[in-house]
Amino acid sequence: MDLPLFDEHFPFLNQFILEMVQEYHAGKMNSWDELEQRVNQFFTQEMMDMMEAKAPGWKKMASYSGGITVAHVTCVFLGMFMLPEFQALSAEQQQIAKWVILFHDIDKFHMRGIKDTMHAFKSAVIAANTLPILGFPIESRYHELIDSWSTYTRQAFIPTNVDASPKPDNQKLPEIFSGINQLFGENTPAALIIQTILLHISLDVDENYPTPAPLTEDEIQRFISPILLPLLKVMMLSDNEGWSLFYPEDRDRQYKDTLAAFQELEKIIALS
Repeated sequence: MDLPLFDEHFPFLNQFILEMVQEYHAGKMNSWDELEQRVNQFFTQEMMDMMEAKAPGWKKMASYSGGITVAHVTCVFLGMFMLPEFQALSAEQQQIAKWVILFHDIDKFHMRGIKDTMHAFKSAVIAANTLPILGFPIESRYHELIDSWSTYTRQAFIPTNVDASPKPDNQKLPEIFSGINQLFGENTPAALIIQTILLHISLDVDENYPTPAPLTEDEIQRFISPILLPLLKVMMLSDNEGWSLFYPEDRDRQYKDTLAAFQELEKIIALS
C-alpha cells in the first residue's frame, strides 16, 4: 500500500476504537456521558503528548469546552468503523478515511455561541503541513509553496458583520485545489485527505445544520471527483455519527438525509 498506514502510526488509538466498537455492540456503552468517560480515561497526559507529537494541534483542540471536540472526533471514529459505507471501501481508502477523521477538526475551536465556520480550511492546512512528516510523499516544489498556500487557504474567507462568523470564500477554491496538486500530486492519498477535510462542511446534507458556504452545482462538478466522492460521503456520514450516535431518531434521520443528498451529488457529478 503506497501510503503511510494510520494503523501503524496510531496503533493505540486504532485498538481503542475497535474496543469501543465491541463495547457499543455489547450494550456496554449507551450514552455520550459513558463515551466521554472512556475518552477521558484513554487520553491521559502521556497519551495526549503522543498524539501531539504526530498530530500537532491535538492539545489545542482538546483545550476547548472540556475536550468536547476530542470526544466528538473519537465518536466519529467509532461511528465510521461501524458504517457499511466505510466497510465497503478498499483497504487503501479505509486508511485514507482514518487520516481524514484524525485531522478533520484539528484546528477547530469550540466556544458557546460562536461557530468556527473556517475550521475545515484551517484543519486542511494543518494536515498539509503534517502529512509529509508522517511519511506522505511530496512534490518537488512542496517546500517552496507550502507557506504561501497555507496563508492563502487560511485567509480564504468572506468577512461578515461584527456578530457573524466569516464565510469560506469558495471563489478561492480553484487556486487552493491547484496548490494541493502542486504540493502532493493529483489524486494522491495526501491530496485526497486534504481535499476531503477542506470540503467536509461545504455541502448541504442536513437542513437543521446549514453549511455556511455550500458549493454550487458548478463547484461540485469542478471539485468533487468520482475518486473523492466516496471518501467525502464516509466523512460526512461519520461526522453525523459523532454527534447523533446515541440519539437513534436523529441518527436515522441524518443518515437517510445524507445518503439522499449524495445521491443527488452523484447525479450532478455524472453530468460533468
